[in-house]
Amino acid sequence: MAATEEEEGESSRSTDTDEPEFVPKKGATSVIWSWFGFRPSDLEQNIVFCKTCRRTVVAKGGNTSNLFHHLKQKHNSEYSKAVKARDEASADVVVKPKKLAQKTIDAALTSGTPYEKGSRRWRDLTSAVTRCLARDMMPIQSVERDGFTKMLTTFDSRYKLPPKKYFSKVALPALYEEVRSEDHTGQNIAKGFKEFLTSWDLQEEKQVCVTTDSGANVVKAIALNNWTRISCFGHRLHIAIERSVKDPRIERAVGVGKKIVAAFGHSWKRQRALHAAQKELGLPEHKLITECCTRWGSRQRMIQRLLEQEKAIAQVLAADKTTRHLMLTWQDIEVLDSVNTALSPLLEFTDAFSAEEYVTIPCVKPVLQIFNNDLLKVNENDTQLTKDIKTAILDYMNKSYKDTVTERVVNMASLLDPRFRAEYLSESECEAIKVQALNEMEHLQVLSGQTSSEQGSTPAGALETPPSSSAEQLCQVAAKKPKKSLGSFLKGAVGEKTEVTAERLLSELSSYMNSPPVDSESDPLLWWKIHTVNFPHISRLARKYLCIPATSSASERLFSTGGNVVTCQRSSLKPTT
Repeated sequence: MAATEEEEGESSRSTDTDEPEFVPKKGATSVIWSWFGFRPSDLEQNIVFCKTCRRTVVAKGGNTSNLFHHLKQKHNSEYSKAVKARDEASADVVVKPKKLAQKTIDAALTSGTPYEKGSRRWRDLTSAVTRCLARDMMPIQSVERDGFTKMLTTFDSRYKLPPKKYFSKVALPALYEEVRSEDHTGQNIAKGFKEFLTSWDLQEEKQVCVTTDSGANVVKAIALNNWTRISCFGHRLHIAIERSVKDPRIERAVGVGKKIVAAFGHSWKRQRALHAAQKELGLPEHKLITECCTRWGSRQRMIQRLLEQEKAIAQVLAADKTTRHLMLTWQDIEVLDSVNTALSPLLEFTDAFSAEEYVTIPCVKPVLQIFNNDLLKVNENDTQLTKDIKTAILDYMNKSYKDTVTERVVNMASLLDPRFRAEYLSESECEAIKVQALNEMEHLQVLSGQTSSEQGSTPAGALETPPSSSAEQLCQVAAKKPKKSLGSFLKGAVGEKTEVTAERLLSELSSYMNSPPVDSESDPLLWWKIHTVNFPHISRLARKYLCIPATSSASERLFSTGGNVVTCQRSSLKPTT
């Protein structure tokens, strides 16, 4: 047995007498490592060896308890030295007492107090969060998530994050206006327009006219690009109506009407009572309409509904003491009736001009004349308030379409519409627009001649490509050639003798002006599609001008649709989605 134990002991030792010295542990701080080490080949220092007996000792993770235990069991004298060295090392370490800094009274009181809203620190942190949401296109509801709020609390415990509504209604719109004022200048917008044309591969010389609102930066951008511009008819009409109703009496009556609509909208009991009153009084069972501040038509419809349901509304409000103060007075009803008399005829024209499936620019001149001679004409039975509203609208609309560029575009479009022609033009306007039409037809003819000459400059040899094989030659010979009619021989000869002169263009224009009248409900585009053969040069001019929209409602409707798609909850949509 003794021999066996001795052999086992010898086997656990290193038998290589040429083994180099052990290397110390990297980054060791305990004194015990002076009795242990690693082989130089063990780069990761996984296997620990005792320098005294050269045996392996398990010490996972650099744990020194097993190392002390090994010395105590196997090498008692060395263990005593290790314990003594450890005690001496511990005695040399002087633990300095932690210096406690006493806070001042103000610091102690404010350490747990949130920042005041409006303070500089609160504004800086809120601005940083707002720019993070906008720059990284993060959903606004991120400010209500636990991880986001916990992160901000860790950064600064005194900062209280505002609610989501603050960022959506205040902070982000303010940041947008700030950036917009810097980026949406006339120069930047003009440059952006040029880039749009290039990206869509559109030729700038074929651009006829641009329909915009009255924004100063947009107007300046169009002027910098030297483009023709007309104002949106719907936008002009909206401004004219908003200016005409700036009266304290109207503001007071409309304000009371909005409160009435809100009172019924927030109470199902009042809605039920209104429904019962409508049945009792024999009134149409209609709901009240809410006003939208950006659409004058919604205000007008609200006024019409209030006047229609005035008796039922008064009956319901009078039955409740808390709502009697909302009842319309006779002065309010008189004011609303005056506004309704002046503006109700204009609702249909706004809806008609907002369409995008038919031509609208030729109708501007006729509609202005209808405004002056019929709809907005002051009558003797009108109240003074109605007269003031009509006069203010007419003055603004007539002045808006009196500038030279706009008047030229509108008159030309009216002339090229077979429904109107010169019906709504004065003699001087008609003669001037005819001269302009002749000049533009000659210009278009010159451009078409240049284009045809460029297309016809291809060498004849390039068009006569020989067949690539004998099989193709046999197919061409076998193909039956259609017989030419007598007219086909005369077509080329007649066409060569035709020359477009100023007299021919004048004759074509006169023939168009004297052609039979067209029904006002007909589509001018379909008419020109049929009569292009009769008036080939005027039809080119019609294609140029009749494509101009009278309003920008179509593009604004497109942006509204986009806004309904990219909502606050879907603000991180990518263009490829």
